[in-house]
Parts: sequence; C-alpha cells; structure tokens
Amino acid sequence: MIIGVPKEIKNNENRVGMTPAGVKELVAHGHTVYVQHTAGFGSGFADEEYVAAGASILPTIEDVYSIAEMIIKVKEPIEPEYKLVKKGQLLFTYFHFACDRPLTDAMLASGATCIAYETVRDRQGTLPLLIPMSEVAGRMSVQEGARFLEKPQGGKGILMGGVPGVKPAKVLILGAGVVGRNAALMAAGLGADVTITDISLPTLRHVAEVMPKNVKTLYSSRHNIEQELPAVDLVIGSVLIPGAKAPHLVTRDMLKLMRPGTVMVDVAIDQGGCFETSHPTTHSEPVYEVDGIVHYAVANIPGAVPFTSTMALTNATLPYALRLADKGWREACKADAGLAEGVNIVDGKITFKGVAEAFDLPCHKLEL
Repeated sequence: MIIGVPKEIKNNENRVGMTPAGVKELVAHGHTVYVQHTAGFGSGFADEEYVAAGASILPTIEDVYSIAEMIIKVKEPIEPEYKLVKKGQLLFTYFHFACDRPLTDAMLASGATCIAYETVRDRQGTLPLLIPMSEVAGRMSVQEGARFLEKPQGGKGILMGGVPGVKPAKVLILGAGVVGRNAALMAAGLGADVTITDISLPTLRHVAEVMPKNVKTLYSSRHNIEQELPAVDLVIGSVLIPGAKAPHLVTRDMLKLMRPGTVMVDVAIDQGGCFETSHPTTHSEPVYEVDGIVHYAVANIPGAVPFTSTMALTNATLPYALRLADKGWREACKADAGLAEGVNIVDGKITFKGVAEAFDLPCHKLEL
C-alpha cells in the first residue's frame, strides 16, 4: 500500500503521524511510505531519518495527499486539507467528528473512509489509541493549570503545593478516566489537595485504593460539584463519551460560585467541552476569561510536548496501521471488531452512532 504522512498544519501542532521507526516497520512489510518535507521536524525527527528508514520525501502536502492510498496523521484535517482528500482514500487519525459539523460534512462529501483513533477499541473494551494522548493531556492539564494559577498569567497567585504554614491549592478533577487519573497523580505529586469525581462507584473505589492520600474521591453530581466550586483553585474537565459530545458539568451560572482567578482546564474540548463556557483555544492564545474565571481550552494539548507525544502515539497506532496496510481496511476490520468500531465514515455515509446522533443524521450499518 502507498502510505502518506503529511505535515500537521493545525496551530502549533508539532506532532507527526509516524516516527522513523514506525516508517521502517511499514517499509519492512513491503509498503511504500511518503513523508512530507519537515513533517517530523517539530517532533525532533529530520527528513534524513525518514529516508534512512526507507521513506521518500515529498515537498508539499498536496503531493502527499495526491499519491497516498492511506493517510496517517495526528489531528483531523482542517479546512485547507478538505479539498485534498480523495474518494476511496483511507484516513487514519483523530477526528472527533461529533463536535465538528464542517469537518463531518467535508469528509462525507469526499467519499473517503475515515477511521478515528478515538473510537477504536481493544479486546478489553478500552480505547488503546486514545489512552497515550489522554495520559499526556492529563499530566499536561495540571502543568498548564499550575502555570495559569500564577498571578502574571491571570490566576489567583497560588502555588500548587503550598509551603509549610500555607495550604496547597485545591484541585477538582471531573472524571476518573485515563485523563482524570493522570491529572490526579500529577497534581498529587505537586502536593495539591485533590478531589476527583466520577459516576462509577467501582472506578472511585479503585482510585481510592491506588492514589496517594492527598487524593479524595467524590460521587459526581451537580449538587456535589456546586458544593466544591467555592473553595477550588483549579478545575480540570476530563469526561469523555467515546465518539459523542461531552456533557456540560460546569454551566455558566456555576461560574459565580468560584472566586476570580480560578482556572478551568477543559481537556474534553475536542469533544465539545465539559464546561458550558468553553470554546477551543490554541497554544498561541491558550486562555480567556469569563466572569473572572480563567479558561484554558487548547484542543491539542499534547502538541506542546511533541517528542513525547509522537513516540507514545506511534507505539499505539503502528500495530493497527500495519494491519490496515497489510490487509486493506475491510479485511482488517473483519478480523478485528474493535478496529471496525473506529470506522466513522465510509463513502459518504456515517457508520458510527455517536456522530450520527450528534447531527441528527442517518447511521448506516458498516458493510464489510
């Protein structure tokens, strides 16, 4: 199969869809790989490393899309890329369709097959291609939250861990999934007073058993969240419904419960966001204020640490990319029901229920 790895063009997105080591594996399986010039530069990989791994370098993104049967990338295509996607082409990347109608319409019109990293499942029912970036985003959410709690950044001027004689910051984490647990570990490691919420009692029991003593659990309800907000310094939203829009757990009217300078980090912004007042931001302009509350809603948080993120992502995606390239997407999905769940759009039809429901569009059975 002919595989293309274009350069990411989303704001401050420095990750790349495949490392040179990943390319070497694809080439060893007999596939042809084309990488766009400087695609790996932001992650620390030079063109020469890709050439040494067996890839060919193409000068432009148009060249890569025009020749490739399968495109492997990190983030969803953005508007300048829509016209480059071809009928019958396979796109393997993060899409998050349910919160992006223009992207959904563009991919439907393209006639391409879209396999979304975020809805692929493994035999345990987990989301193996979302987990590595969720781990990065969860840890980064605390790092960025601590930064914007600083007074020059618009925050309260609170040190996460405090000092002897001064209490640490209070952190509220909404959702005890992969993002939430990694955020809790990072915040606890900095010495913060952490509360993590979820609607799953088995999950909360597990978290209570494995987390440090400065992490407390709380059942997630509107009442309980409202009771916590007046005292918190940092709120991290990390609730995910795979392939569907995230629920709004903090509404506009709840902002008045918090003190000015409180920071809210919305890790779920790719799926519409956990906070009613969230809208996507970028690494170049990461925050804005609503009613004195600092909102951080960068849609590609792991893009700030591209070397770590690219390595972690390729570790997870490469086995699936090899199956897709070796067998073709239909045969690969026949052999792996979890991979089949990643198929969101085929030849102008939505095949994933969460995306169809988000836009009140028909959902078609995936025909393999």
